[in-house]
Amino acid sequence: MEATKEKNNVAIIFGVTGLVGRELAKKLVLESSWKVYGIARNNQETQPNILSSPNYNFISCDLLNPLETQKKLSSLQDVTHAFWVTWASQFPLDTQESCDQNKAMMSNALDSLLTNAKNLKHVSLQTGTKHYISLQAPFDEQKKLYYYNEEFPRVSRGSNFYYALEDLLMEKLNGKIHWSVHRPGLILGNSIRSFYNFMGSLCVYGSICKHLKIPFVFGGTKKCWEEPYIDGSDARLVADQHIWSTTKSAIVSNNGQAFNSINGPSFTWKEIWPIVGKKLGVIVPQEMFVENFWYSKAMIEKQQVWQEIVEENGLVQTKIENLASWEFLDALFRFPIKLMGSRDKVDDLGFGARYRTLNSILYWIDCMRDEKVIP
Repeated sequence: MEATKEKNNVAIIFGVTGLVGRELAKKLVLESSWKVYGIARNNQETQPNILSSPNYNFISCDLLNPLETQKKLSSLQDVTHAFWVTWASQFPLDTQESCDQNKAMMSNALDSLLTNAKNLKHVSLQTGTKHYISLQAPFDEQKKLYYYNEEFPRVSRGSNFYYALEDLLMEKLNGKIHWSVHRPGLILGNSIRSFYNFMGSLCVYGSICKHLKIPFVFGGTKKCWEEPYIDGSDARLVADQHIWSTTKSAIVSNNGQAFNSINGPSFTWKEIWPIVGKKLGVIVPQEMFVENFWYSKAMIEKQQVWQEIVEENGLVQTKIENLASWEFLDALFRFPIKLMGSRDKVDDLGFGARYRTLNSILYWIDCMRDEKVIP
């Protein structure tokens, strides 16, 4: 009976080397009733917590290549649950090219799954709270602060690939297979394969500040510094919510339900910045906020400095671009509009995981140190 039980739930995680994909795999392989296939384009970095499990199988696959996708996935006929936590980052967000590429990638994967995995029960899609806004100007900076709930209408400006993926799932699954959508804010986790990696960017910046003995300052707008502006989303919480939605079909009964995946309590960078600086062991000046400080300018040509830090501390071999995106930090800390979500829906349905964002950041610094990603 036990051998049969072990095959009851078979997950396929698209984007397994990313911030949430790693956590999903780590959580599921600990459950004896789950078998996990992890899919990513590039060979994964060493992940000892996953690789040691006989329940885990990694498959390298370029999902933009339909023939390769069909070849690699056609034999996975036992899949029961799919988790889509990946995206194609070649084109700028809010462009038609980004929509087309992300839609093609998911379409290739679904075509293979729906043909071969006859026991597929649920598809869990991860997008983000950017669902509620457009990145195209003009921005209404004076607009009343909304705590966006899942029922807010789509934005007409721009080309948001999140909408394209939701529509594709509705079309392909055609009411026959359950699916859910999860919308995190600023994801906090550990990966060297993620394009928008806040923890990687923050920790590389802190490590360079410490190495060069320069002050650890916040460069951005005063509003972003002093006021709650965005929700933190711990990768552990987002992974837990994906699993919750696939296993609580009695509660989450309607196909295509969306859920904000956010930590809970709001925060300001002003209140947490000195505590993070202390954790990183850097010089935190009395004047931490420097409005004209741009990470993309201050950190340019620091590749050799990072290489010195890696060598001196015996870290995992990474290039600075594997972890940090200075343009991302600049955009995040100078965002023209607030992007805060409501947790009312998931709270009412009984999803109880919550984190303070400061605690999430401190936790992930420890994890990155344990895995020798940062000093």
